[in-house]
Amino acid sequence: MKQHHPLEALLRPAVELNTAIVCLVCALLCVFAPWALALTPSVGIGMGLGFLAFGMYRGRQAWIVLRYRRNMRRLPRFALRSDQIPVSTRNLWLGKGFRWEARHTQRLHDSQQPEAESYVGPSALYRWARRLENRMERVRSLHFAIRLLSADTALNPFRPLPPVGGIAALHAVEWNEVDVYLPLGERVGHTLVEGTTRVGKTRLAEVMITQDIARSTNEVVICFDPKGDADLMIRMYIEALRAGRGDEFYVFHLGYPGMSARYNAVGRFGRISEVATRIAGQLSGEGNSAAFREFAWRFVNIVARARHALGQRPSYEQILSDVVNIDGVLIEYAQSTLAKHHPNAWEMISDIETKLNDKNIPMAMKGRDKRVVAIEQFLQQVKIRDVVLEGLRSAVRYDKTYFDKIVASLLPLLEKLTSGRIAELLSPDYHDLDDPRPIFDWQQIIRKRGIVYVGLDALSDFEVAQAVGNSMFADLVSVAGHIYKHGIDDGLPEVDGGQSGKVAINLHCDEFNELMGDEFIPLINKGGGAGIQVTAYTQTISDIEARIGSAAKAGQVIGNFNNLFMLRVREERTARILTDQLPRVKVATRMLVSMAGDSSDVDSGVDFTSSGGDRISTAPEPMLEPANVVSLPKGQAFALMEGGQLWKIRMPLPLPDKGKRIPSNIHDIAQGMRDQYSTGERWWEEVMPPPVHFQVPAEFRDGGRPAIYSPPGGGGGIEVEESSDAAAWSD
Repeated sequence: MKQHHPLEALLRPAVELNTAIVCLVCALLCVFAPWALALTPSVGIGMGLGFLAFGMYRGRQAWIVLRYRRNMRRLPRFALRSDQIPVSTRNLWLGKGFRWEARHTQRLHDSQQPEAESYVGPSALYRWARRLENRMERVRSLHFAIRLLSADTALNPFRPLPPVGGIAALHAVEWNEVDVYLPLGERVGHTLVEGTTRVGKTRLAEVMITQDIARSTNEVVICFDPKGDADLMIRMYIEALRAGRGDEFYVFHLGYPGMSARYNAVGRFGRISEVATRIAGQLSGEGNSAAFREFAWRFVNIVARARHALGQRPSYEQILSDVVNIDGVLIEYAQSTLAKHHPNAWEMISDIETKLNDKNIPMAMKGRDKRVVAIEQFLQQVKIRDVVLEGLRSAVRYDKTYFDKIVASLLPLLEKLTSGRIAELLSPDYHDLDDPRPIFDWQQIIRKRGIVYVGLDALSDFEVAQAVGNSMFADLVSVAGHIYKHGIDDGLPEVDGGQSGKVAINLHCDEFNELMGDEFIPLINKGGGAGIQVTAYTQTISDIEARIGSAAKAGQVIGNFNNLFMLRVREERTARILTDQLPRVKVATRMLVSMAGDSSDVDSGVDFTSSGGDRISTAPEPMLEPANVVSLPKGQAFALMEGGQLWKIRMPLPLPDKGKRIPSNIHDIAQGMRDQYSTGERWWEEVMPPPVHFQVPAEFRDGGRPAIYSPPGGGGGIEVEESSDAAAWSD
């Protein structure tokens, strides 16, 4: 509706409807009874068309007011199947919405005035129906009536509002919704999604991940899920199948080591010192702990260099064993090295060893293996220049009791990563050819353009989940640095005419504050040069500060996110991250003015005067208040992107997908996750229709029965069991 008055005033009776009805009646009279208006039939038709045109114009104005008032109480339903989500090679689709401008702030201000309460709040009949439901709840014979009153259908005049909470007016202030897109070029600036629990962060992640998988076979998609959301994992698998990328899909889940892929966080590196950095970086560096972390870094680096020199791949299990038994590492390395430098080395060492006893062993070497003492005394006599050997010697020279104390802070971390069956996942046996579980690393995934779901099972064991997540992040930072310097293929020849170079690496990190450390800052600060596009999901800014331990570093992290999506939050300081970046706009306020005064002129016939009217004034107000962010309904968000443009968006509710057969191991993991976890991200289910079963698409049929998708070569550790049960092909 065009603005013709100082105040728009949409929350009012639709008086235009009266004019539209009168015009329609007049048009009918002009056409069917022109004589009643003293018109000839030919003139009556012309007059009727004129009345009809003006009536339609006024009717459209009335419809805008009625629709605006309806949306204030209930927005139109917006739901899509995943295959209906738009996929573009230039933009990322976010949902339906509109660009928030000054007029929307004005409309929101108007909806909060007392005189607008009857148009914004539930009607008296609605409140009566809800009270009646509560009264009849205990009467079993009236359950049928309760079901009628609470039926979620447009035919129900007392239809309950969707369980999304919040204030519908935040989105109802604009009735012309459009598709909202984020240009893909903006994603390299990284995206931060803030929102409290159960408001739709996972749903937004599903929308984005669906497009990332379907957009191109040349993009990498990695999802970190600390809690474990079964529906998100299934969504990623279904989208991988739909995009023809089933052989590129990997599942790593700490809660299901028997069915998970395996991963060695320290098995691949550019420089051997990275192994020590990834492990020691997870130790506390505050106060007195800083010195112990430096000692831990040094000893891990010593044993990692030794294993690397022996031609062995480092692993958590091996490093734990070596730190606990540093003597064994020295003996093994000496056996491999000394004979090359001195042909009679071991004869001399054996002679020294036979002469050793408790009296002639140096005090600093008490408790050490006699062979270690003999090797040390031999090397004091025969000078051999070997950097790795010198490092091992410096470690064993420490008093054993003192050595155990200075590495004490390292052992709990390594035990977290090597306890139980988790050791099979994080310290894989590369020589066990009978183990069907694949082993992957990030560089391999990126070269393969893979899709990885990482479930860390944080609800079962938070400490282990955090340690593994930190290790994966540290490894990813190292890989990003390598890609930045050498590219994806690192000098390998092109395959099938493809171009080697930068690849979009879409990194989705749910609850990323639980995974991040100091290494996360260079990842988002410089990772764009390696093609990494981080989409981080968290609840509050305080979560980031608590994890990093510094408000300045938390601000440094947030400052590297160019795109901000703000769902409902409960912390005002978090909401101000958005609202403090917005300009102030002028908001008009109407004030009723009434004045009266008497006359002091005795000769005048006027005893008093009075006047009344409306006074309109404007005052600068924030475009959004933190209270507006706190009042957002579930599934809605404010988006600040593309250099400060503010958009109001709402995500689609999910409709059941057309059926696809889920492999047994993927299904078992998902079912276990549903049984153990209650993430609360299925807030829409109370308004969703019952599950609908679809026929299997033709491309998935084979000889009249459902075809079972089998990834080529069984990649990703996905085993598909054959079945002819068509009932399995449902949503």
